Amino acid sequence: MDTSGFAEWAGHFEEERERRHAQGDPCWERGATLHPAVWSSVQRFQVGEDGDGANLITKADRAGDPDYARAVRLFVAEERNHARLLAHLLAAGGAPTLTGHWSDRAFVRLRRLMGLRMELLVLMVAEVVALRYYRALRDGSGDPLTSDVAGRILADEERHIPFHCERLHASLAQLPRPLRRPVMALWRLMLLAASLVVAADHGPALRRLGLGRRRFTADVMASSRAAVSAILTPRPAARPTTRPGTRSGTA
Repeated sequence: MDTSGFAEWAGHFEEERERRHAQGDPCWERGATLHPAVWSSVQRFQVGEDGDGANLITKADRAGDPDYARAVRLFVAEERNHARLLAHLLAAGGAPTLTGHWSDRAFVRLRRLMGLRMELLVLMVAEVVALRYYRALRDGSGDPLTSDVAGRILADEERHIPFHCERLHASLAQLPRPLRRPVMALWRLMLLAASLVVAADHGPALRRLGLGRRRFTADVMASSRAAVSAILTPRPAARPTTRPGTRSGTA
């Protein structure tokens, strides 16, 4: 599998880590005020961000590309930072964190069923749903601290999806061509099911954020088209380099 681009991805993640360090945390002391339905929603998303990522790291190590494994570790660190940011946001509003939630347990169990490809497909469902959720939280909360935290997480999620798409593109290229589109069609059905569950479970919060259940689901499904295209679209083959002392087209 050609994974030569993951050294560059690891570099991007490292640059972002340094940028976060230089930026520092939001000002937690200013506190946060949200509707109880939104607090409840943030609590459940915080649980989802709070995994240790050990299973994904193990599968990335087994894939045999050290650059990809390094990039995955940096990705997992960013996800842990999201959980930390959300925990501090909850504390700033006087809301506790949860010890667990059924939706997170279901996602974790599904992700662990098979190999790296299945793990990433399920993870991509959560990432695409989160992309729309954090945009709504950033733009609709009306609370400066919440908007700051959600904006930081959203910026990370916007990088995570292309990262996973690149690996899935290489992974699906190993499948027979007639199977690739059906796999992604099934993935979109899984995404639809997940977005409907989130819309139902977080409906009161979404309404407070100015986003109805139907609009949330429609926006999630619309945003998935770009991910499917990135995974399935053939990439141009690398052009052969000319050895020193030879001319193209000559023996």
